[in-house]
Amino acid sequence: MAQILNIETATTNCSVGVAKDGVIMALKEDNSPNYSHSEQLHRFIEEVLSDAGLNFPDLDAIAVSKGPGSYTGLRIGVSAAKGLCFSLDLPLIAIPTLESMAQQATKGAFIIPMLDARRMEVYSAVFDQNLQMVRETRAEIIDEHSFEAFIQKGEVWLLGSGAQKCKEVLSGPNIYFNSEAVPSAREMAALSYRKFLSKDFEDLAYFEPLYLKDFLITKKQV
Repeated sequence: MAQILNIETATTNCSVGVAKDGVIMALKEDNSPNYSHSEQLHRFIEEVLSDAGLNFPDLDAIAVSKGPGSYTGLRIGVSAAKGLCFSLDLPLIAIPTLESMAQQATKGAFIIPMLDARRMEVYSAVFDQNLQMVRETRAEIIDEHSFEAFIQKGEVWLLGSGAQKCKEVLSGPNIYFNSEAVPSAREMAALSYRKFLSKDFEDLAYFEPLYLKDFLITKKQV
């Protein structure tokens, strides 16, 4: 049996879930556009543990979304996860953000989760219908030829905040959009349990999130 706390802060969605053997027991999330992770994350952690009837010593591991995504959001989530692992002497599990997002798709020959990276750029990866990665995560500029090789082969689903800007330049009978999809701790649960069973843990001293791009200072919107 494994009880794992899953933390997702790579985007505007501050999401925390606790799962037993890969099945979510309690989930708390808030997709606020103003990135309120620093105010909400630790409260959400306490609330999901309480909802699941657990205490910190009952946990077997901590899982965190590793990116790509917001620099600040990722730092907050990873710092919290590392702190808990150090204090509780628990292993750290890192889940690729786009891989967990891909779990939300229910059909499609190809599934392309993507996050808005400003202007016409997105962070994306490509998965097949069995949710196996067929193209690595990268930052890329969207144009009329984006994902052309996959679109020619079958039905393609574009998921996430980056999908909205794709609507401006991509069209065709094989292309479907779900711009409402956001990374969530819910989809992390099965992935983190799988990694727990295979003892695929991170080195606490050296683990860093996957940023893909340099940090840009922006003002928080009020």
